[in-house]
Amino acid sequence: MPGLTAPSDYSQEPPRHSSLLINAKEPFNAEPPRAALVASYVTPSDFFYKRNHGPIPIVENINRYSVNVSGLVERPKQLFMKDIWMLPKYNVTATLQCAGNRRTAMSKTKTVKGVGWDVSAIGNAIWGGAKLSDVLELIGIPKLTSVTEFGGRHVEFVSIDKCKEENGGPYKASIPLSQATNPEADVLLAYEMNGEPLNRDHGYPLRVVVPGVIGARSVKWLEDINIIEEECQGFFMQKDYKMFPPSVNWDNIDWSTRRPQMDFPVQCVICSLEDVSTIKPGKVKISGYAASGGGRGIERVDVSVDGGKTWMEASRIQKSGVPYISEHASSDKWAWVLFEVTADILHSTEIIAKAVDSAANVQPEKVEDIWNLRGILNTSWHRVKVQASYSNL
Repeated sequence: MPGLTAPSDYSQEPPRHSSLLINAKEPFNAEPPRAALVASYVTPSDFFYKRNHGPIPIVENINRYSVNVSGLVERPKQLFMKDIWMLPKYNVTATLQCAGNRRTAMSKTKTVKGVGWDVSAIGNAIWGGAKLSDVLELIGIPKLTSVTEFGGRHVEFVSIDKCKEENGGPYKASIPLSQATNPEADVLLAYEMNGEPLNRDHGYPLRVVVPGVIGARSVKWLEDINIIEEECQGFFMQKDYKMFPPSVNWDNIDWSTRRPQMDFPVQCVICSLEDVSTIKPGKVKISGYAASGGGRGIERVDVSVDGGKTWMEASRIQKSGVPYISEHASSDKWAWVLFEVTADILHSTEIIAKAVDSAANVQPEKVEDIWNLRGILNTSWHRVKVQASYSNL
């Protein structure tokens, strides 16, 4: 593509923050320390998890970079950045979470296949860009359209990013046209992150952000948008990121029996303590994040400091100075909440956190019940062990 190229090797990777925990170097996959996540409601781009499938693309000429919008439409169009910049700009605060977040803990039950994420393959950012519903109007698709007159029902996003899973072809994914053309769904063609141009790791110069949906559908380094009849047939839609029961293994798996995962389920993680921490007996602050997909709010977060015998409700917050009310107009519907509670802990114990979303969805108690061979959607109760010690820490 003019203006944007996918390198064949890893010699031109961007700089990264030294505190990131690297899960794979080539392609680069890394997450921040968990404590960094609760330091702020909006995650700085340096501390936003990096999920890549190949070398990071390079922009050679921003003025020549374009996105082709075509397929089952009346008027295909080539869009340059100036065309996208001319559309109304929206800022949407949205949490992106990799479907494999907390995979490492699931692997302890029984080995799973995938990048070994701890609890920080998630982040919350203010994405700036044009609404996809406005972009699709440029090619003659009105807002709130479910099917085009030519039979298009899905919007496919194709990246310049080349990956081995596609046999050297591009990374791609799709969402339903009804979601893409709905302004309330807030799907963006984003060119900014936290008020700055996207950096290279996060999709510069242009990416898709699909709020409330697993990160795999928010395609970076956008090259093509295709209006298609069936959902995208790419590897990551059809042979990955699907939820299987614990009974399915690599010998009996039939990928065609499951739909591609879209919304992420309700999730909650303690970030102020590691998996095993030593504490001084007394008052201990327990804080972390909770999030749900599909625009659902967090109704409450329950914390136990006695291994689940008794529970207390944590306080929830998004923006400082604004009381958080689930599903309220003053709240960011696509974003996580941070929670906090202080408890007296005098003995070694297990601390547990679990969240309930606005549809009263709850997290499963045990990871064994949701174990799946790809290790996705580990939303089991989050547990950390603390050892009480009076010695100098």
